[in-house]
Amino acid sequence: MDPNVLQHRRHQQILADIVRAYIESGEPVSSRTVAKCQVDPLSSATVRNVMVDLEEGGYLHQPHTSAGRVPTEAAYRFFIEQIAAQATASPGDREWIRRELESAKTPEAVMERASHVLSAVSRGLGIFISPPFARNVVEHIRFLLVPDQRVLVVLLVTGGLTRDKLIRPAREFSQADLDRIAAHLNQHYAGCTIEAMRADLRAQVNLDRERYGRMAGDALMLCDPAILGDGTERKVYVEGAAQIASAMEFTNQEQLRELLEAIEEKDRLIMLLSGCIEAPEPLHVELGLDQMSSAGKNLALVSAPYSSKDQGRGTLGILAPIRMHYERVITAVAFMAQLLSENQEGS
Repeated sequence: MDPNVLQHRRHQQILADIVRAYIESGEPVSSRTVAKCQVDPLSSATVRNVMVDLEEGGYLHQPHTSAGRVPTEAAYRFFIEQIAAQATASPGDREWIRRELESAKTPEAVMERASHVLSAVSRGLGIFISPPFARNVVEHIRFLLVPDQRVLVVLLVTGGLTRDKLIRPAREFSQADLDRIAAHLNQHYAGCTIEAMRADLRAQVNLDRERYGRMAGDALMLCDPAILGDGTERKVYVEGAAQIASAMEFTNQEQLRELLEAIEEKDRLIMLLSGCIEAPEPLHVELGLDQMSSAGKNLALVSAPYSSKDQGRGTLGILAPIRMHYERVITAVAFMAQLLSENQEGS
């Protein structure tokens, strides 16, 4: 690898044109094709000499002697860092993304629309991962006694998300007991996160078991993490598996099967994007995802966190073949993350 080959402006421009042409066609790019792209006329021989330099520098490779050149991973990295990262979302994409998200009436619908849009701007998978459920802010809790002493827990959190769970507590409750516990929680914890509510209830039990033990203990039992979800639980919305399955990069049926199985395992998608969730960078691009599956070397991930004042950070992204339209994908992901963060803050 020789990065010095890109010190020349002409080499940078020709490499960018080769990457764009290969992304568009999927076919090795000839010097004649590149020569036609240049603003200042260049002969095929001149372009060919530059392509030889780029190949020796590790940015191109030639599948066979008579073929044109194909970008290497290093070429994609140059293109992402120097070209695509400087782009901005087109007015059409900005309007489309804004319209799709604003037309969604519930938080679940926003997540579904977001994953659909992300899939549509790529040839791959649109992924939307919510913040941890336990970091949602409680607006209202209700407990309803149902036959055979089971209890329906109804939890309303900021943004209109609800969690309904039918549980069988360790002891029997009357409806009056349940109403008293719910009134205590709504009086003292409306506006707190679920995890903060649980932490305070535990502290009360430990501080004064006689005064608080019964009420706080019963409340903890009814709001147990195993029932309402622990601090790491996240909702995952995915769309576009069929697009990945039909991509020309995945002709090996065994690799394709393994990849689709990995996509079905939502925990693996969360792990894949976990670095993005915690990272300070506004956008994350990763090329070659060997940890995903044996077909992962042909994949790239473009992701961005979105933040909510009350709920912490979620993430959204696109998982697609490395040969993707980075300028559109990167700007769409960045704009959607920004829009979601602004909407969360505004709400």
